[in-house]
Amino acid sequence: MSTSTRKCRYCKGPVVGRKGKIFCSVECKSIYHYRLRAATFDTAIPIDKILHRNRSILLEIMGKNKSQKKVDKIEMDRKKFNYSYFTHSFTNSKGKVYYYLYDFAWMAFSDQEVLIIRKRSPAKDKPAFPTP
Repeated sequence: MSTSTRKCRYCKGPVVGRKGKIFCSVECKSIYHYRLRAATFDTAIPIDKILHRNRSILLEIMGKNKSQKKVDKIEMDRKKFNYSYFTHSFTNSKGKVYYYLYDFAWMAFSDQEVLIIRKRSPAKDKPAFPTP
């Protein structure tokens, strides 16, 4: 093993060893990844709470057994549904945008109405929505 001019990604000390090595020690590697996870966690938790709250609102509006329902936008607004948070979106051939949230989707049906759809997977191992 030889000393090189490579520097540790965490402490900036010299890295000794194989060519692709980026940390000088196991401790530096552990601390680096711990802090990276913590930063990700601190950002993801508030977003995840909003997503889960939005899903709870959709479930409350839909009930347990309905697969589709048209509701007044004001009903969702009263429950403080946050339209800015969703897991992904899909634009159909008519230009309508569906906003997905786990096993639910919603679409602006008109200026005052929203269409909510629940997708249920036929098998537990298959995703609820096909990949757009």
